[in-house]
Amino acid sequence: MSNRRIVVVGCGSIGRRHARLLSDRKDLSLEICERSPEHLTRALEEVGNVPTHTSFKEMLETKPEMVVIATPHSLHAQQSIESLRAGCHVLCEKPMSHNLAEAKQMVSAVENSDRVFSVGFTFHFHPVMLKIRDMIKNGVLGQLLYLHFHIGTYLTLMNSVSRHQAEVEGAIAMDYAHQPDLYCWWLDKLPTSVYAVGMKGGELPLQSNPNVMAIILEYDKSPIATLHLNYVQHPDRGYCEVVGEKGWVFFDSKSSTLRIGMHEGNLETTEEYSIGRDSLYVTEHQAFLDAIAGKRTPESPAQEAIRSMQIVEATLQSWKRNARINLSVD
Repeated sequence: MSNRRIVVVGCGSIGRRHARLLSDRKDLSLEICERSPEHLTRALEEVGNVPTHTSFKEMLETKPEMVVIATPHSLHAQQSIESLRAGCHVLCEKPMSHNLAEAKQMVSAVENSDRVFSVGFTFHFHPVMLKIRDMIKNGVLGQLLYLHFHIGTYLTLMNSVSRHQAEVEGAIAMDYAHQPDLYCWWLDKLPTSVYAVGMKGGELPLQSNPNVMAIILEYDKSPIATLHLNYVQHPDRGYCEVVGEKGWVFFDSKSSTLRIGMHEGNLETTEEYSIGRDSLYVTEHQAFLDAIAGKRTPESPAQEAIRSMQIVEATLQSWKRNARINLSVD
């Protein structure tokens, strides 16, 4: 067995996925850190007999090489910072933190460390998201005019081990920090303002506040971007659309079907993809290890990942104040 130790911290649904996939690697020695006996037992049922820790502090004292932070949002900043100070490379699940102030502390800790730090924005490795990014960067769609994501998933509440969505106001915006990150990744800029409305409605057994949210992101000149989130739809529904002056793309995540329309020639094409969620995590793990080996830069370094946190915080402020929130780069 390899002596390269990696510890997955937190055994919710995402933490267990990390652990299960990392346990298949022969070049790493997996360990798990989880204080809940119930969650720890469930994880071990999936990965087998691996070393375990119930204390995060005591785990760090054993000096692992790498940690994967997959705990609730409110612990991300503290655990990432302590891990970096202990000399560990860190892969931290999204969002960076539960507020922007702590995310800034994480950036500072990374800048004062020689360790690799990356945030788990797995959709950077999704072939369709990569294709859309390339089309935007290469001007295939012309001037961008409109971007939209629709995420509707009661299943997220069903799969949540911590049930934090019932307790944390605005959890839906933090849970889906992926989409603001993709906008930043595609456009390489922040919006100039954010306006969000949300509500808690219906009488479903599992709830969040809000459980329906609509967000508008305005940019200098163009495009306009919108984001719809709900913890209601079941079966879940998800798609994205990008509209430019020369063409458009539409991706349905449920059917993994990508449609591309181009003004010139009045052409529309369809592409089918077979994409397993596990494959995105496997690619993410390899990118993290390659960054540690100096073969590449971290995929989502703190200085870039914090942009999503800026949008999320502005979203929550706008929802609570019922006002447009202007963004500025510090």
